[in-house]
Amino acid sequence: MTDPEFLETLHFDTAEGIRLHAQACGPAGAPVLLFVHGFPECWYTWHRQLAAFSTDFRCVAIDLRGFNRSTQPTDVRAYRPALLVADLGALIRSLGAPVQAVVAHDWGGALAWSLAAQQPALMRNLVILNAPHTMPYARALAHDAAQQAAADYMNVLRLPGSENILSKDDFAYLHELVGDLTDEERAVYRSCWARGLTGGCNYYRASPLHPDTPDAPGHMAALAAALDPADFRVTVRTQVVWGTADAALRPVLLDGLDQHVRDLRIHRIEGADHWLHRRHADEVNRVIRSFLSGTR
Repeated sequence: MTDPEFLETLHFDTAEGIRLHAQACGPAGAPVLLFVHGFPECWYTWHRQLAAFSTDFRCVAIDLRGFNRSTQPTDVRAYRPALLVADLGALIRSLGAPVQAVVAHDWGGALAWSLAAQQPALMRNLVILNAPHTMPYARALAHDAAQQAAADYMNVLRLPGSENILSKDDFAYLHELVGDLTDEERAVYRSCWARGLTGGCNYYRASPLHPDTPDAPGHMAALAAALDPADFRVTVRTQVVWGTADAALRPVLLDGLDQHVRDLRIHRIEGADHWLHRRHADEVNRVIRSFLSGTR
């Protein structure tokens, strides 16, 4: 799928000074699937999905702000969640809203949850892969010891200079994090990381959602109590696909999700880790296609 014969490079100016890079494939005029990656990846993480769905959908896989070939501001304030969600909204309007579905993983999923809650008219369907909804995540970070421990990496990534740790020894930590890659994938990921890691770390630095720190005990309990569930209510038809062996995002994050999502389906892949769209691509693709077949 890296062959330019099959991919078209697109650019979207979503805010002043921000240009998002994307790769697209599939027939022009077909229903659009927008694929949104997480940390520490880029558009290419979806190449198995692009191959599977581009026969009958127009597939667009983006690099989020701060990643790979998209604009990478250095100021942490440029990564406030509201700005990142606004990027997605502007991009979808450029594509021609509503898109048939937003398919999103990790940080991309966090942004997609918020976009669906705030601007549901921009998408007909939402597909979330191992990305927690704000309300259950805030509750778990405040009160669930196991999830707090699993998310402790967030506070490490928030530290000044964390990108230097990630890039040490030819990105050894990141290679271990994302796990087994093909030679082609490894080359693409290394190229992506070499373009800069500060943007990805700034997602964590700018987010109010993270485990308590010694200088801010009780931070998450106060934040969770202050959130209004009505602000995060999702009415868009939604499919969640969840790997149950995710070391960072525990299955407890699915508990009570139906209280916040009106039209919800959950498909669990037992034993799958965080990278289920790569390691369990066939099953993930089958679930997505079955879900979308109900709306075409």
